[in-house]
Amino acid sequence: MLYIIGTGSGSPEGMTAEAVNAIKTSSLIVGYTVYNDLLRPMFPEKQYYATGMRQEKERVLYALEQAACGLIVSLVCSGDAGVYGMAGLALELSENFPGTEIKVIAGVTAALSGAAMLGSPLTNDFAVISLSDLLTPWETIEKRLECAAEGDFAIALYNPMSKNRTDNLSRACGIILKHRSAGTPCGIAVNIGRTGEHCEIMTLGELQNTTVDMFTTVFIGNSMTRTVNGKLVTPRGYRL
Repeated sequence: MLYIIGTGSGSPEGMTAEAVNAIKTSSLIVGYTVYNDLLRPMFPEKQYYATGMRQEKERVLYALEQAACGLIVSLVCSGDAGVYGMAGLALELSENFPGTEIKVIAGVTAALSGAAMLGSPLTNDFAVISLSDLLTPWETIEKRLECAAEGDFAIALYNPMSKNRTDNLSRACGIILKHRSAGTPCGIAVNIGRTGEHCEIMTLGELQNTTVDMFTTVFIGNSMTRTVNGKLVTPRGYRL
């Protein structure tokens, strides 16, 4: 049996009860090193197997192999396993393990947990876009940003900046600024559910010159987004 689990931010409070129960029934937890380290204090009795960044295929195959041998395995990732997580890859590779039972368990993705920290910036239609060009060409990312901005979607940005991608957020803001004013309310949520958690509200113009990291989720409001009592709010459209 293979569970594919999104553990939310990695804190006990950010995990669903279904995710906790599945991990409790598993004998082996397979995940990225950082995510396993977050789970060890909660499940110290479990066996762990970890691989580093860019070794996703190796750990997914290991999880499938162990599940095929009869173990109950939890393949874990942060947030939701189906949002930039391991569910898609595991299900693709499961074609070679036809007898293995697989269950995907939802988690709270950073677009939702980060939005809650800031207020309610995604109340209406919104788009989620990753700025990482490791697996998606930058030209494709630019097109998606352009379309989301032109369509007046509120936008949540994942993987906004890294040591090797220092200007992707600035470039993304530049694309969106063609369709929105520099005063558009925006926000960042950092280290969601972990030590150092904090958030900040700023304008789109200010965001373009802000330095963030891979543990930051960025929120860009649409034409209706405003700040109410220190919180970001995108109205649903109710008559007040």
